[in-house]
Amino acid sequence: MSPAKKRARTYDPARTRTAVLAQLENVREAVAGLTPEQLALPTRLGEWTVRELVAHIGMAVTAIGRSLDLPEPPKQDATLLDWPFATSASSSAIDDFTRGLAERHTDLEAYLAGVARDLVEQLDTHPGTRLLKTNAGALPLADYLVTRTVELVVHTDDLNAAVPGLAVPVDRQALAAATRLLADALAVKAPGGATEVRVPPYAVVQCVEGPRHTRGTPPNVVETDPLTWIRLATGRLTWPEAVAAARVSASGERADLGALLPLMS
Repeated sequence: MSPAKKRARTYDPARTRTAVLAQLENVREAVAGLTPEQLALPTRLGEWTVRELVAHIGMAVTAIGRSLDLPEPPKQDATLLDWPFATSASSSAIDDFTRGLAERHTDLEAYLAGVARDLVEQLDTHPGTRLLKTNAGALPLADYLVTRTVELVVHTDDLNAAVPGLAVPVDRQALAAATRLLADALAVKAPGGATEVRVPPYAVVQCVEGPRHTRGTPPNVVETDPLTWIRLATGRLTWPEAVAAARVSASGERADLGALLPLMS
């Protein structure tokens, strides 16, 4: 059994559904108030403007419908924890598709509202066990929906960073799922029990090869908040930057995670 399969945790499909729809609605409400000048602002995602970033947020959710339109794979050949490591392979195609969406959908609020309606219909129609062809392999719909929390939380943070004064709220359940998935991915990338990574209140994982502690305070401890962890895991923030800004605390000779990050980009 692979490390990913050993470490896989379960997620409540109903709570995941609620979280995805809630965060999509948070973004839609924020986009409704953006001016053309704000939509033209640059983002930290290469050459994308805010308009293209918003289009991509919708695209991340409509990926479910595009997969449902394909024939169902004969069997599951991937796990949820394979997904974070498979996201960079199609970056060029994603960029082209995103730019096309931004050009076609001039009313981004209406676009996101339509994305939400379609998602509700898809989730009402198909069981969570329905297999989807994804960039990581064949995954159940319920598992793939968990990955959408990562997309939504990460890109909501990108949106807030791009528009001065904007503070799109992040749904608590979406943040919890995204934090846990990326923390578990670290444990897969660096299996072991020498270091304890704490992201309260959502996740604690053991990772990194070396002596395993059995009780008491571990000799190597890393602790940070959920958004900082997500920024580190996705390359929005570097390890030295986080340490210098006191956004992460790290104690012990095996507590430097810089060489392991980011997990995805």
